Amino acid sequence: MTVLGRNASLPCFTRKFFSTGTPVVRMTTAYSSFTDPTIMFSERFSTQTEQGVLRISIACTFAVSAIGIVFGLASRSFVIIFDSIYELTDVAMTALALLVSKLIAMSTTEATARSKLAERFTMGFWHLEPMVLGLNGTLLIGAAIYALINAADSFLMGGRRVEFDYAIVFGVVSLIWGVAMTVFVTQANKTIRSDFLALDAKSWFMGSVLTLAWLSAFIFGSCIEGTRHDWLTPYIDPIILALVCLVVIPLPVRTVRRALSDMLLVTPVDLKQHVDEVAQAVVMKHHFVGYRSYVARVGRGRQIELNFVVPTDWPPKRLEEWDIIRDEVEQALGDNSPHLWLTIVFTTDQEWAD
Repeated sequence: MTVLGRNASLPCFTRKFFSTGTPVVRMTTAYSSFTDPTIMFSERFSTQTEQGVLRISIACTFAVSAIGIVFGLASRSFVIIFDSIYELTDVAMTALALLVSKLIAMSTTEATARSKLAERFTMGFWHLEPMVLGLNGTLLIGAAIYALINAADSFLMGGRRVEFDYAIVFGVVSLIWGVAMTVFVTQANKTIRSDFLALDAKSWFMGSVLTLAWLSAFIFGSCIEGTRHDWLTPYIDPIILALVCLVVIPLPVRTVRRALSDMLLVTPVDLKQHVDEVAQAVVMKHHFVGYRSYVARVGRGRQIELNFVVPTDWPPKRLEEWDIIRDEVEQALGDNSPHLWLTIVFTTDQEWAD
């Protein structure tokens, strides 16, 4: 898109990159009624895509939570019930993350950019990502704090007795499941590099820590049940729950902090430094008067605005000549991903640059 400012020979260039180099239209396959269901299933639950991994995580989390509620009621353990509710909260947030991920992926295709969806959200959907991450982390912290309060109340009320056999059986199954999913999501994210998947892997890890803690405690309780230390068994459930909560509460804090920074458009220091280095080199090379840069990170999106001030006594240039300079800046920045929103302005008016 080219927008002419006060000086018609000094255009403003804004580009939303849909792919590296020249724009490429992604092809979408229209499945007919004769499409092999196995192929459709493998594509929807692909381990090579962010959305596929999130779908797998949602299905597994829902299964663990459903089983956990049954065993939690059977064993009368608040730890297992809390763990299941914790997982259900995570499943809801993962489903929301999947929706946002799909919207972001759709918005970075040129075909979608011309659709009605783009007309309503012309700036894309990157701003939804930190909102979901912040909400997810906040809910996980809130759930742990609530469980901590309930653990303290239960302890003061004399604790609760647990059916250790049911609790141990579910604990073993849940621990194996949680560790396997932590490894799976972490390995998948090494190539995908998604904040959503990173948080999802952290959630599985936190769940595994919870499971290991109360499983160990329940094994200990099962061993001392019926002995002279039997009076300790009612306190095992609330004590281990409180300890686990104190461990897991700080884990999502970093994610919430970064999400808040993205929502407030706090300028990343490293990105700002890189943009300033590139802009300063362009000013020196082309003998501009100066520049002003504006940089923000919004989720996976990078928003960069560069306003170059050129001398007032320069003769008019063809648009193609300004395009060449713009392309130089683009290549120097070295980020032609679909998540880069780059705006370059050339003006003789310092006020426009500021």
